[in-house]
Amino acid sequence: MTSIGVLQIAIFFGLILLCAKPLGSFMARVFEGERTFLHPVLRWLEVLTYKVSGIKEDVEQRWTTYTAALLSFSIFGFLLTYVLQRAQGFLPLNPQHFGAGQVPPDLAFNTATSFVTNTNWQAYSGESTLSYLVQMAALAVQNFASAAAGMAVAVALIRGFARQEKKTVGNFWVDVTRATVYVLLPIAILGGLLYVSQGAIQNFKPYTELTTVEGAKQVIAQGPVASQEAIKQLGTNGGGFFNANSAHPFENPTPVSNLLAMFLIFVIPGALTYTFGKMVGDTRQGWAIFAAFSVMFLIGVFVCYHFEQAGNPIVANLGVQSTAGGGQPGGNMEGKEVRFGIASSALFATVTTDASCGAINGWHDSYTALGGLVPLFNMETGEVIFGGVGAGLYGILLYCILAVFIAGLMVGRTPEYLGKKIEQKEVKMAMLAVIATAFSILVFTALSSVISFPVKGYWNPAGLATANLGNSGPHGLSEILYAYSSGTGNNGSAFGGLTANTPWYDLTIGLAMWIGRFLFLIPLLAAAGSLAAKKKIPSTAGTFPTHGPLFVGLLVGTVLIVGALTFFPALSLGPIVEHFLMHSGKLFSAILTPHLFWS
Repeated sequence: MTSIGVLQIAIFFGLILLCAKPLGSFMARVFEGERTFLHPVLRWLEVLTYKVSGIKEDVEQRWTTYTAALLSFSIFGFLLTYVLQRAQGFLPLNPQHFGAGQVPPDLAFNTATSFVTNTNWQAYSGESTLSYLVQMAALAVQNFASAAAGMAVAVALIRGFARQEKKTVGNFWVDVTRATVYVLLPIAILGGLLYVSQGAIQNFKPYTELTTVEGAKQVIAQGPVASQEAIKQLGTNGGGFFNANSAHPFENPTPVSNLLAMFLIFVIPGALTYTFGKMVGDTRQGWAIFAAFSVMFLIGVFVCYHFEQAGNPIVANLGVQSTAGGGQPGGNMEGKEVRFGIASSALFATVTTDASCGAINGWHDSYTALGGLVPLFNMETGEVIFGGVGAGLYGILLYCILAVFIAGLMVGRTPEYLGKKIEQKEVKMAMLAVIATAFSILVFTALSSVISFPVKGYWNPAGLATANLGNSGPHGLSEILYAYSSGTGNNGSAFGGLTANTPWYDLTIGLAMWIGRFLFLIPLLAAAGSLAAKKKIPSTAGTFPTHGPLFVGLLVGTVLIVGALTFFPALSLGPIVEHFLMHSGKLFSAILTPHLFWS
């Protein structure tokens, strides 16, 4: 690791820390319905939304009604996104004349699911598949909608801890409206303008055809990129306008825009911890969660950075040793943008998988075995290391419930958190969410590794067909495991060696996204309703404090141990064994025997 690389990480983290309190305090006022400095400018838009939609601002909902509203909102968004993709050939703003053939039904299902669940998994190349209208009216709109829905659920769970003897947890429609109007929209507009200032494009021009100096024809894709780029990062969505995502110079032109992308990914999840502390009446609680986030983030980024800077020992053994300590000279630059280098790429990979974003500025498939293990394990924790917009906070609060339950078992006391007794229902709901996501990742990975269908007399493994899987051995398993971890974790990034645009992967990864989103959200909303109805218990000398270093350590330990116990067997067969085999001189190239699978 270099001093410049460490400085880049420190500057980024300092910016997030600096913004946590002011933005968190602002969001607390927004969701409490208090007046802010943006109300004179944007209150009319909030009121207009209520009038057009028939929303009663002062009417709150039980958790069951809140959940029903969330599900209906998501299902409508799914149907709209699906229809727009299939009908794009009949719609305007389509200068390349893309038709329904570019988006077959299985891919349309997968993509609609992806954007509605805040996953933004892309089994397609954006510039060769979707029209400008679909990119904006379907995908960019869902970037706002799914992010706002995640924030709403987080706020509902906060109210569960903050209130006592209440039957309601807020109004979903009001929370979504306020999140969009006062938080997402203003920052996205400012972020889009900053992207344009750095050179990101924003136009409706047809693609430009050029002749290169060698006489070949080249097509330069155009489009309304900067506006989608801003909300893609801010809403922790991650879906790129171009297939290369944030490695594309039209999306991410400069080191400044690269820093802006990472800042937008983390700024709201970081600030929501202070919002939580403010709304429950004890900001120390919010800072404790921020500290837990920070510890796990810093561990991950420095592990990833270390192994990427050390590089591949096989390469080091072929020539001159690195002056940095015997590793690959220059570190592992495979799959990385030379504009950003190893430190910024490792930081971006860690940030995007800590949050449920999935944007990439390098190819995770080309990382070293343990460098690639970091983004993979980040997603398998439930993406609760800062996490997605809203998703990170409600995910870590789930682990807070588990942590105080474990602490209560250790000392023989009824577990409490923020004056609320954590009883059977809350623990069951938390465990249901953890088990559902683990089940989705591991079962779909196992099925895709072994399932087969007869095709013209040959057995065709749906997951291991060479048209799908780019590498053999443990790296091939890692590609499959990463895909389902990304889908279930609502992340959207990929190792890249897996060709996932097949009916099998479109369907199963789509199902994994639904499981990861709603079998996580619904139990937490049930817990929110249960907690809101409870009476607060005064603290005593025997109450376990949940704002100090001891609780931070317990919380971090709970996240890491649950993740390790659940996924270590799979990880040991993938990146861990690949690491040891790499040090023994063995690498894994693409499968070269297609006749075994296809006829």
